[in-house]
Parts: sequence; C-alpha cells; structure tokens
Amino acid sequence: MSETTPALPHRRPRPTSRELRADAVLAGALLLGAILSAALGSVAGVYGEDTADLTWALLYAVALTAPLAVRRRFPEVVAVLVALAYFVAVSFHIPEIYVGNIALFIAMYTVGAWVDDRRRATIVRVLIIIGMFVWLLITTFQSATAPTDEGFSRVGVFSPFLAFMLIQLLVNAAFFGGAYYMGDRAYASAMQRAALEERTADLERERERTAAQAVALDRVRIARELHDVVAHHVSAMGVQAGAARAVLERDPAAARTALLGIESSARSALTELRQLLETLRTPSVAAPSESTVSLSALGELVEHARENGLPTTLTVVGEPIEVPALVQVNTYRIAQEALTNARRHGGPDAAADVRLRYGANNLELEVTNTGRGAWLDRPGLGMLGMRERAAASGGTLEVGPRARGGFLVRVRIPIPAAAEVLA
Repeated sequence: MSETTPALPHRRPRPTSRELRADAVLAGALLLGAILSAALGSVAGVYGEDTADLTWALLYAVALTAPLAVRRRFPEVVAVLVALAYFVAVSFHIPEIYVGNIALFIAMYTVGAWVDDRRRATIVRVLIIIGMFVWLLITTFQSATAPTDEGFSRVGVFSPFLAFMLIQLLVNAAFFGGAYYMGDRAYASAMQRAALEERTADLERERERTAAQAVALDRVRIARELHDVVAHHVSAMGVQAGAARAVLERDPAAARTALLGIESSARSALTELRQLLETLRTPSVAAPSESTVSLSALGELVEHARENGLPTTLTVVGEPIEVPALVQVNTYRIAQEALTNARRHGGPDAAADVRLRYGANNLELEVTNTGRGAWLDRPGLGMLGMRERAAASGGTLEVGPRARGGFLVRVRIPIPAAAEVLA
C-alpha cells in the first residue's frame, strides 16, 4: 500500500488559551516599547518642529498595540486598525517610528497565518499593501514638490532625495512581502500539522480497533476450538452413559464396556484440551494450524463414531494432494461436528457416510446421515463454527436436509485459494 499525503482539514485549529495569553503578553510588551519609543523620539525631535505632542503619542501607542491582544481571534479587524493607526501616526508626525513597524508586520502576518477564508485573507492584505503604497507615493510627491531646501538634495537625475525614496519603496516592498509570505507559510504549516495530528489520531483509533478485532477473533477461535473438542466427546459420553444406564442391571458386561468408552472419551477430551491450552499459551502460534488433528485422522474419527452408536463409513476418492495444515484442521473439525450432530439429532437408527474427494486443485468433504434432519431449524454454535472454518479455508459450506431423507454437510475448498489464505 503506497503512502499518501493526508488530506488537509477545512479549518485551522482554533487558538489555545495559552496562545491567547501569549497575545495579551505581546500586546503589553509592545505597548511599553511604543511608549518608550515615543518618549525618546519626542526628546530626540525626530520630526523637528513638526513633532506631535507626547499625549497624542501615548494615545497612538495604545491604539497601535491594544488590538494585538486579540489578533488571533479577529485577525482582519486587528490588521485594519493597526494599519490605520500607523498611517495616521506617520502622517501627523507622532514621534514613534519603530514599534509601529513591528506591530504592522505582526498584524499582516496574523491575517495570513490565521484566516481560514484564504480569499478574504488575500483581499485584506492586498488592500493594506495598496493603501500603504498609495500613501507612500502621495507623501513622496508632497515632499518632492514642497518649496523647501531642507532635507536631501534634489539636484540631478538621480538625486539623493530620489535614492532615499527608492530605498523607502524597496524596504516597504520587502517588509510587506515578507509579512505576506511568512503568514501564508505559517498557515500552510499549521494545516499540514493539523492534518498529521488528525491522521495520527485516526491511526491510533485504527490500531485500537484492530487490537480489539484481534482479541475478538482470538475469542471466537478459542470458543470454536473448545466447542469442537468438548461437544464431540461430551456427546459421545452422553450416548455411552445412556447405554450403560439402560443395560446396567441386565447386562453388566455391556454396561462395563460403555463405561470404559466414557472413560476413553474423557481421556481423549482431556488430551485435546491440553493440546489446545498449550497452543494458546505458545506466543509463536497464531492459528490452530499446528494442531495434531489432520485428514489422516478421519479414520479414527469414523471409528470413534461407530463405537458410540453411529454406524459410519469412510470413502476416499481421488489421489491425495498436498493440503495446507490449516485446511486439514478445519476439514477434520467440520467432519467431527457433522458426525456429532448426526449422533445427537439423527435418531437411534441413524447412519452416516463420510466421503473425502481430492480434485486436481480442490478438496471436498461430504458427510451425510440418515434419520431426522430437523436440527437445521435450531442451528447453534456448531453450525456457526463450521461456516467460519469453511470461510477461513477459502471454501464454501453447503448444509441442509436431503430430498430422500437425512442430512447433508458438504464443504468445498479450492487448495490454491486456501494457500493464499495461509500466506
């Protein structure tokens, strides 16, 4: 499976309380810086005799920095307010020329970094940039046409005054271009980070879901194995116990034989349970494919059915082919369950026939029995287990009463498909 880029979310995650507190701290720090810068600028007389009163400088410092406290909540509004405050301050010669640039850069950057409507973010920033350059051109024209000899010389084609104006244009272009670019990059990075976090959360949920499914599958497998082991032997023990009770007084020898059968079934059940528990306790074994049961044990299974009151025959058709271990286990267990059900539900006169057919690239098991076939009306865990085993082997299961009486269980397993399941 190829690795794909996670889809970006529709909205950037909202600012955290920590980020909002950081904005308030930033606004407070810039306010102090603006007040100090305005006071020093007033003392230094940066605009000469046209310098505005310090009171206006203090008001400007508040108007410039206070909106930044909510810059992530209302980025567009904050950017417009800060830009207006900056333009007014420079136009009226308020003696603060440093913090205003910083505040305007932060406001422009915030619009690019936090506005989800990218079209609106672009419009707001472009309008501020256009306003800035229009304002700059107007002030440049006013300075160039003002009847004064103060300032830079205007003599020559490329005068010092023109050089200074070009520096102003280039600096502002770099200033606003940087704020624009860095804001967009911050937004893109935040969206990618959010997408990765969302993908990570999805993968964690998927991991937990997969783990839960694995546990559920293990529980199903354990339940199926326990049912197949216990139900078969307990059913045989029940038949033998009934036979022993029926002949206990008139034929002690037959009763003794039946009790020996019960003992044998109990020992077999304990042996298989012990093998199952050892398999479950071995971490390296992930499936019941290492079970000791296999198709070669069908003869013993048929003989066990005969000994417990169900006349059964076994027929093998075709040349045996190599069958995966898991398919052998599942086929054996299906035959075991079918014979158990035939003994339990077929009635006293029931008989069974087991046919194992080897094809060129498939395996077919057919278990038929005479007698009653009504147990399909009340299917239980055995029926479910047979279907699960057939599906786990890549095969199909056919179960139902026969037209001439009795019952049929047939499973067909394509061997190549079964091998792919194992892989």
